[in-house]
Amino acid sequence: MQILENIVVTFLILFSIFPPTQAIKNSTERRKLGFFSCGTGNPIDDCWRCDQNWARNRKRLANCAIGFGRSAVGGRDGKYYVVTDPNDDDPVNPRPGTLRHAVIQDKPLWIVFKRSMVITLKQELIMNSFKTIDARGHSVHIANGACITIQFVTNIIIHGLNIHDCKPTGNAMVRSSPSHYGWRTMADGDAISIFGSSHIWIDHNSLSNCADGLVDAIMGSTAITISNNYFTHHNEVMLLGHSDTYARDKVMQVTIAYNHFGEGLMQRMPRCRHGYFHVVNNDYTHWEMYAIGGSADPTINSQGNRYLAPSNPFAKEVTKRVDQNAHRWRHWNWRSEGDLMLNGAYFTPSGAGASASYARASSLGAKSSSLVGSLTSNAGALTCRRGRQC
Repeated sequence: MQILENIVVTFLILFSIFPPTQAIKNSTERRKLGFFSCGTGNPIDDCWRCDQNWARNRKRLANCAIGFGRSAVGGRDGKYYVVTDPNDDDPVNPRPGTLRHAVIQDKPLWIVFKRSMVITLKQELIMNSFKTIDARGHSVHIANGACITIQFVTNIIIHGLNIHDCKPTGNAMVRSSPSHYGWRTMADGDAISIFGSSHIWIDHNSLSNCADGLVDAIMGSTAITISNNYFTHHNEVMLLGHSDTYARDKVMQVTIAYNHFGEGLMQRMPRCRHGYFHVVNNDYTHWEMYAIGGSADPTINSQGNRYLAPSNPFAKEVTKRVDQNAHRWRHWNWRSEGDLMLNGAYFTPSGAGASASYARASSLGAKSSSLVGSLTSNAGALTCRRGRQC
């Protein structure tokens, strides 16, 4: 009888500490993060980085996305393609083994690299659907030439690249699939240009010093997550939305999470139009003009970010409305919740409040801004070694 009583007491204690609904919730959250957890609090990294066999389990990464781009599978359901050749001699007839030959294929591919390399593209790299570029384990730079174009495609993952010093190119023939090539007009020199595309995940890349934007998404692009990237030394960092008159961008939904906006940045982190933008747990340690801006009635939901204002007394405001008429923008839904404002930084809110339905749709709850330092400490391209946790 005493043993039975002890069992009942023990059960009641456990029940009070871990009620069934909480236990179910915790279990559900763990399943969302995958099989591994390193306890960093960054749900993407906790999903795969502490697996010592990450190099053999590369495709696990496709199950680790969060936010609006969480359904991007990339090349998960295809074969591996190993890039062995850094050259880009012929954008119309790329050689097998080159990155261009890999990304234009019609079938899903998980693209990896045989060694570290610097790839200088003659013309923009036009990607086909269902591709993952996975540079983990090597130092791969796309630099000093054209860069990446994601146009009218779906399901793209770009992970682990160093993309910098991109230049305008164009007025040339470029192949976009095994069966098609065509004339390309001038490209602006973006690091990553997303045009009319969906289910895109840009994760753990280091981006800097390009001719135009670092990540631009326009022309009805949606279902995008931009996470764990390190942005430095650039003017117009991120443009989301084509123009004030292009109403199709109202469908745009973008999650911007766990990024580090570092030294030498000026503005557009991001600059938004029309759509819904969830800016969550990013570290803003530098801007010269402003951090987040927009026009054409975008919804901006800023949660749990750390904003460190510059010393310039005229650049303390995080936000910038391109339309200066307050009568028009006072209805725009720009909200700050749980953000940490440092060195005089301040966020000018407007509208009635961020939509709860949008917050649920993003599938990403903000963590405390006090954790931003640890959540973003490994932003950018990682140094991963086989046989060890990444």
